[in-house]
Amino acid sequence: MQRPKTSYKNFPMVPRVVYGRGSFGQLADILLPKRRNAEAPFIFLVDDFFEGSALEQRIPWLFNDQIIFISADEEPKTQQVDALVKKIKNDFEEMPSGIVGIGGGTLLDLAKAVAIMMNNPGPSSNYQGWDLVKKPALYHVGIPTISGTGAEVSRTTVLLGPEKKLGINSDYTTYDQVVLDSDLLSTVPKEQWFYTGMDCFIHCIESLNGTYLNAFSQSYGEKALSLCKEVFLGDLPQKESEDKLMMASWHGGMSIAYSQVGIAHAMSYGLSYLLGTKHGIGNCLVFQHLDRYYPKGVELFNKMKEKHGIQLPKNVCAGLTSSDLELMAQISLSMEPLWENALGRDWKKHIDMDGLLSIYQKI
Repeated sequence: MQRPKTSYKNFPMVPRVVYGRGSFGQLADILLPKRRNAEAPFIFLVDDFFEGSALEQRIPWLFNDQIIFISADEEPKTQQVDALVKKIKNDFEEMPSGIVGIGGGTLLDLAKAVAIMMNNPGPSSNYQGWDLVKKPALYHVGIPTISGTGAEVSRTTVLLGPEKKLGINSDYTTYDQVVLDSDLLSTVPKEQWFYTGMDCFIHCIESLNGTYLNAFSQSYGEKALSLCKEVFLGDLPQKESEDKLMMASWHGGMSIAYSQVGIAHAMSYGLSYLLGTKHGIGNCLVFQHLDRYYPKGVELFNKMKEKHGIQLPKNVCAGLTSSDLELMAQISLSMEPLWENALGRDWKKHIDMDGLLSIYQKI
């Protein structure tokens, strides 16, 4: 008897993860078996916030390893990925043993993208989309120093390209190894902590209220949401808060493996593409106006914002032309899986260009 065909996707997960305060100190031991020889370096892509810091001194570089400090002030770009790949290939005759990303979502996404493009012909913009990567990425390790994006566990690396902001979504994007050391979170400024944490919170709201929801996504999303409530509405000691937000980020990232995000993410992509708005704050700027779609989520968001004294920027879109606003709306509407998750297969009946423009005009 022939079995009926199914359409379930066989998604990858991070195969190895080490968790615990001080676990960054194990990085040398983790990398050693992956070193092919002295001429095949590890490339460390590190947030330039840590240049000259105690963390820099702890990076276990050997032989001709290279540390490249990168600013996280702007969203990662396909052009930046291509330039890094070209530099690494020019600097070394032999293919590196691997790529290590140390930082927040920007650095983690850059490291994933560089690892992919080391083994696939460029430009990286050719791979923005779903399942376009043909060859496995170079071995890559992710070490988050801020929690919320879920970039450490997701199968996408979101990049600003010449025509769109879109992830390289593939089975080869996921990290081979992640190190979760919540000691690394102690230097995060308060507003950045809030905005990045809200990325996780909004992941949960969009996943749990989406049409793609299933028991797999729901189990991770509910746990992440519960942890976010403890962190942002409770009164936890700092270390406990750091530990729980790190795990909320992990669970929030996992919640969209078999699901998707929704309206806030789709619209924040438009803001990022045109204005360079950072992802976390972009989500917050949009989400505050989505009470029609996520009423309970927006209510919780407002309570969290008030508790922590966060004032969102105003008049962000005030100086934009009608063509600017339309471009952002077009970028947003191109994210079809996100809209389908949020509003169903007939999502085009529920949202249009005018609807998006009215929301952008409030920001």
